[in-house]
Amino acid sequence: MGASSSVLQKSIHDFNVRDSKGNDVNLEIYKGKVLLVVNVASKCGFTNVNYTQMSELYTKYRDKGFEILAFPCNQFLYQEPGSSQEAEEFACTRFKAEYPIFQKVKVNGSHAAPVYKFLQASKGGCFGSRIKWNFTKFLIDENGRVIKRYAPYTPPLAIEGDIKKALGEV
Repeated sequence: MGASSSVLQKSIHDFNVRDSKGNDVNLEIYKGKVLLVVNVASKCGFTNVNYTQMSELYTKYRDKGFEILAFPCNQFLYQEPGSSQEAEEFACTRFKAEYPIFQKVKVNGSHAAPVYKFLQASKGGCFGSRIKWNFTKFLIDENGRVIKRYAPYTPPLAIEGDIKKALGEV
């Protein structure tokens, strides 16, 4: 599927992805929820702070309509070398992640996952739309539209105010 066909969708809810075990997941199940979509890696310098703080945010806001969707990616210096299930086991065991970890994806290039082509087309970064590194974050509103994109070096707790605002708590 080319970039032009994947960006025709108007909402992240229009996409299907696969969970870490390869089962289809229609993102429509997240309608009405505020989402933080993140490309993750287990062997990155940003791993500890991001996984720790994402788990903290998830625990604090999941009952208020907040979900984190984590997509392992091995495109940046091969920092997610294992299988999708190994990435999930790492996140859940080491960081007590309770949010969904999906199947490994490519986030850039012609083989990028359609959902990532949509995210990039919706909100480019400081230096273009390409994802520059692990832990690039996209905040999505309850209607599936991208609100904001955050650089890999932005720690999750730094965007807590935006999450609260999206949840209607501010």
